[in-house]
Amino acid sequence: MFAKLARAFGLAAYGLALVLVFGLAAYISFSLFVRSGVTTVPKVTGMTRAEAANLLVDQGLRLRGVAEQGRYDDEVPAGRVLVQNPDPRTLVKRGSGVSLVLSQGPQRIEVPDISTKAFPAAQVTLSSVGLRVGRVLSAFIGDRPTGTVADQYPDPGALVAPAVGVDLLLAMPVEGERYIMPDLVYRNYEDVRPYFERQNFRLGTVRFERYEGVAAGVILRQFPLPGHPFTRTDAVSLVVATAESVDEAFPG
Repeated sequence: MFAKLARAFGLAAYGLALVLVFGLAAYISFSLFVRSGVTTVPKVTGMTRAEAANLLVDQGLRLRGVAEQGRYDDEVPAGRVLVQNPDPRTLVKRGSGVSLVLSQGPQRIEVPDISTKAFPAAQVTLSSVGLRVGRVLSAFIGDRPTGTVADQYPDPGALVAPAVGVDLLLAMPVEGERYIMPDLVYRNYEDVRPYFERQNFRLGTVRFERYEGVAAGVILRQFPLPGHPFTRTDAVSLVVATAESVDEAFPG
C-alpha cells in the first residue's frame, strides 16, 4: 500500500520536473530568439556628433539625423548632443536610427548702440532685443541734448545673456555760470543799472520809496542778498530811495 503511494508520488514529481524543465527551456529559447535582434539605446547626450555616431554604430544602431535648428542651453557646450530620440536604455531593433538635437550653447544677445538716443527710445530698443535698462545715471554734458544717452555699459556689440540690464548715462543741461551777488545797498541806482544791463544780468522789479535822510537814487534794499549765488537768468529786485513812491518793472 505504502509502496504504491510512494511510487505514485515519485512519478508525479518526475512529471512536474519534466514540465518545469521544458517550460524553462522554451522560455529561454523564445527570449533568445526575440532578443537576438534587439539592443539597448546608449546614452549619447553630452557627446559630439562624431562621438555619438561611433557609439551608435558599435551598438548596432545608426544616426538617423541631426535637427537643423539646435537649442540654446546654459550647461551643454555648443556642438554637443542636447537631446536624443529614443531615450537612453530604450530597447530597439538593431539597425534602428537615433535622432539628435545639438546644443547651441548659452544664448547671447548683441548689445545695440543706443548712444545719442533719447531715454524712451533707448528703452524701446533694448526691450525689442530682449534686454532691459539697468542703472541710470546723469551728468552735466554740454554737447548733448538733455535726456539723451551719452554712454552705455556694456558697450555696443558686446554679447550678453538675455534680460541683462544695460547701464545708461544720460546728459543733463550744463549749469549756467554762477556769480556772487555784490552789496548794492547805498550805491547809486543810476550807476548800477547800466552796469547790469551791459553784463546782460536780469533786472526785475525796482521799487522806489521815500526814505527820510537818504538821497534820491540810493539803493535801500536788494534781492538776492549780498553774498548769495545767482545767474544771469535770476531777476535782481531793488528798492531805491526817491521823493515819490513808484514801481518800475523791467522785462525779463
